[in-house]
Parts: sequence; C-alpha cells; structure tokens
Amino acid sequence: MAKVYVLLFNARTENEGIHTLQIGNRNKVLMFESEDDATRYALLLEAQDFPTPTPEPFDSAEIEAFCREADYDCEIIKEGMLAIPPEQNVEQTDWEKGENPPEQPQTEESPDISNDELDRIRRQLEGLL
Repeated sequence: MAKVYVLLFNARTENEGIHTLQIGNRNKVLMFESEDDATRYALLLEAQDFPTPTPEPFDSAEIEAFCREADYDCEIIKEGMLAIPPEQNVEQTDWEKGENPPEQPQTEESPDISNDELDRIRRQLEGLL
C-alpha cells in the first residue's frame, strides 16, 4: 500500500476539509507521491490568497475509498510533476459553509495577485527543484 499526501484545510480539527479541484460538477482529490510536491502546491495555493492547506500522509487505498464514498474523482500526482492550481478558486468551500465567507474571494475579474506576480512566484518555486 502506497503512501500519498493530500492537502487538508484545518487539519485535525472539527472543521477539517480536503482540497479538491472542481471540474465541471465533479470534485477531484489530488494525491501527491512526494511530500515536497504537495508542499509546493500548497504554497502556490497560498500565493493565490487561498487558505493554507497542510500536506498530510495517508494510505492511497484510504483516500481512494474516501473518494468512492464521497463520489469524488482522484488523481495521483507522480513525484516531480509540477502540478499548478487553477487560476480561479471557488468562492466558498464546502468546509467553510456556515461560516463567514471570505471577504474578497479570488475571481478572474478581481484577482488579489497579478498574473505577473504569480508567474514570478511559480518561477521561484520551480527553481527549488
């Protein structure tokens, strides 16, 4: 059984949430083979003013079972693949429902960080490889 890393928000709390990509009406959980790659992806999310997730190790079978139960898709991110978050984030995450929404959600119309600045951050992170 292989160990993978997934990104959790509010890890080990009652309001814990798993990071997913929303593709159409489907959610996809990214399972990173490398903790470094998961951390790099988390930093890219943070650069987009997304809440900072924590890479947490799990058995891949456990995550796959969770995804089946939740009707989510999952994808293995092989070590060394440079996964980059989409430029647009959902306005309110499922694990935030019932809480106050973010003051300024990031959308294409009103980004909190310029594309040039995001590209600069990506180049710096790629340089860490």
